[in-house]
Amino acid sequence: MASPNASRLAVRSLLLALLVIATCIAGFAAAYSRGWIRFSYPSDRDHPVLGIDVSHHQGVVDWRPLRAEGIRFAFIKSSEGETLQDSRFSTNAAAAAAAGIAWGPYHFFTFCTPGLSQARNFGATAAALPRELPPVVDVEFVGNCRSWTSLADVRRELAIFLERVEADFGEPPILYVTREAEERVLGGAFPGFARWPRSLLGKPSPETWGQWTFWQFADNARLPGISGPVDLDVYCCSKADFLARKWR
Repeated sequence: MASPNASRLAVRSLLLALLVIATCIAGFAAAYSRGWIRFSYPSDRDHPVLGIDVSHHQGVVDWRPLRAEGIRFAFIKSSEGETLQDSRFSTNAAAAAAAGIAWGPYHFFTFCTPGLSQARNFGATAAALPRELPPVVDVEFVGNCRSWTSLADVRRELAIFLERVEADFGEPPILYVTREAEERVLGGAFPGFARWPRSLLGKPSPETWGQWTFWQFADNARLPGISGPVDLDVYCCSKADFLARKWR
């Protein structure tokens, strides 16, 4: 039988170990939230074109320091669902263009609203504005509605949405997707549309994503001109391809 002193020593050692672990976790979380560390670091050689995506959640954005920081493109939220229009969209789009940053609009696709009415909202908000990047539809479960009936219905409405958006904008939209959305919603459908995967833990694999066009690799960047965290993205290919608008 262990002595009382030995038992107390074991308890203290365990508590100390737990304290060290908790301190390390808290330190990592704090460093991550401040953008000091992240899980993916795309090479400048392979992905020389860097960008961000923003919405009203970033508040007032000063775009000129972002250009000086090396940001070359931005996807800007314009709309969501059937009626919502992002309150910062017009201001962000105009300021990004003035700063020399190529921009394109994105729409958050809700699973519980007809695709046609969502496409009309997107088109009314953004189709008439001059832009350099294609339109994007954000397809993900996070932040989405929960009253959808079946994923088959969601896919059908998404197909209607994509057809109308392509007609309104004059080019096919890009699909921004999480891995869950790619597997459960798209499920191998819509092969004719370019992909923009969210993959924070490493470069998107061809086995999962096929040939992707943009890659969201971080959600915790701290950049001059933005007061809080912002997503970071890269283009798949060369600067020349980007300037030539090669999206697939």
